[in-house]
Amino acid sequence: MRYIDAFNHFFPKQLWDKMLQADGAAKDIGHRMRGIPCIYDLDERFRVMDQFGDYTQVLSLGMPPLESLGAPAETEEYARLGNDGMAELVAKHPDRFAGFIASLPMNSDNAAAEAERAFKNLGANGLQIHTNVNGRALDHPDFFPVFEMAERYGKPVLLHPSRGASMPDYADEEKSHYEIWWTFGWPYETSAAMARLVFSGMMDRLPDLKVLAHHLGAMVPYFEGRVGPGMDQLGKRTTDEDLGEVLKRLKKRPFDYFKDFYADTAVFGSRAATVCGLDFYGADKVLFASDSPFDPERGPGYIRDTIKVLESIDMPQAEREKISYRNAQDFFGLKRD
Repeated sequence: MRYIDAFNHFFPKQLWDKMLQADGAAKDIGHRMRGIPCIYDLDERFRVMDQFGDYTQVLSLGMPPLESLGAPAETEEYARLGNDGMAELVAKHPDRFAGFIASLPMNSDNAAAEAERAFKNLGANGLQIHTNVNGRALDHPDFFPVFEMAERYGKPVLLHPSRGASMPDYADEEKSHYEIWWTFGWPYETSAAMARLVFSGMMDRLPDLKVLAHHLGAMVPYFEGRVGPGMDQLGKRTTDEDLGEVLKRLKKRPFDYFKDFYADTAVFGSRAATVCGLDFYGADKVLFASDSPFDPERGPGYIRDTIKVLESIDMPQAEREKISYRNAQDFFGLKRD
């Protein structure tokens, strides 16, 4: 089977070198990532990819969000280096990299302009946007031009969760313990961002916008009952505002908007989660993805485990092809053969 990996991470050399030379958060990220050569070393990347036959990737940057790395002037430079570097990798190695997802300096007034540059000049196949922008929700008016730009160019937005230990799990604590901020916090972050896009009316304002929620739609498939009958009762638990008016403003039932999202198979090799997500979204809305190279083996593990899970699930060949590569071709506007 052919596979196009829709969500995995890499740092182009220009950006990687700049991060290692920088002070503060960027340098710290470089220090931590040194233990995962596959995220910055192209030869190691190819060695991992060679283990999987007819397998290509759509590249995106790794964590953290660029907007967390400094003032707008700094993050704009990081975005330019990252997007230029990604475009160069795709141009030089089309047999390895089917495309790339641009990253933006979301704390800058020039974020939408960088998105347009990436689409027009570099051939970017979509945008990676994190689930909050330095703590601000994605439905903030400042960010609407970015989503509008994506819809204008017919390019998808891929939501990547973002939450750190500085966000506590309990009000009387100053930080999150036991990496709860990641294990359970990231699925919550993605689900909350999806809800904000829905209830703010952004999906109605931009009806042609395609949005993919990383990690198979996060909490949404498992909480189908809450997203469906639960959200049909929006406002029943709220006394200080009339949330019923929100439902009246929406053009569809909340459940139907959540069904409109796309999702990927990056659930760390969990068969149960994969079955649940496929049942909710259907074969037309799910793209193969691995989240490589953040597995314990630092590269091949999640790719191999995700393929194994998909192969263990009985489905028609046409659906298997859609999930494995055909949906990615349509979603990202890749050449079909």
